[in-house]
Amino acid sequence: MNTVTSHLLKKILVPALLAVAAVGSAAAATFTVDATGNSANGGTPVSTGLVYTAGQSLLIDVDPSDLWGAQVVGTTTWSNADGLNKNLYATGSDESGAAAGTLIGVDYGLYTQYGLSAPYGALVGEIGGSYFLVGTHYAGPAVASGELHLMYWDSNSFDNHGSIVANVSAVPEPSGTAMAGLGLVALALASRRKLKQQAERS
Repeated sequence: MNTVTSHLLKKILVPALLAVAAVGSAAAATFTVDATGNSANGGTPVSTGLVYTAGQSLLIDVDPSDLWGAQVVGTTTWSNADGLNKNLYATGSDESGAAAGTLIGVDYGLYTQYGLSAPYGALVGEIGGSYFLVGTHYAGPAVASGELHLMYWDSNSFDNHGSIVANVSAVPEPSGTAMAGLGLVALALASRRKLKQQAERS
């Protein structure tokens, strides 16, 4: 390999390959989901801007101590992202403001809509029109192809309160960035061939 070709590989081809590799690496983002503004009914789900292909690995985590609620503050409708699926007691320092040991959440059963049955007050995701329970932890495949949306699962939004923070880690669908990286690789290879041909003529 001559000096010119070696220089070309270092300056163009290697960065291009690194750019393509970066597209395939895990992406992470944090989203605040509001129980009122991002309710499944009366609100608008959070648009994450993250697009997936069905079957891609998806990981979403929420701190189990992060609380939100339905109905009037002071009632037993507080829950974490798993929803109102069991008795929940105040810690004395949580968002409910209640004294430690006070019952602040109970099991309200499941709410069914859009083909999904999930606990009231749960964090739910939607991709390509397919809904799935996220809760405090989801690790599995993307259920469909499309953009990921996140929401508070409830029949109405007017009396909800609080918000949670969802941490999303996944491998996004390769898009323009990947194509640009591949274009750079092709350009580098074409330039290398041209330089080789010029070297052979001289």
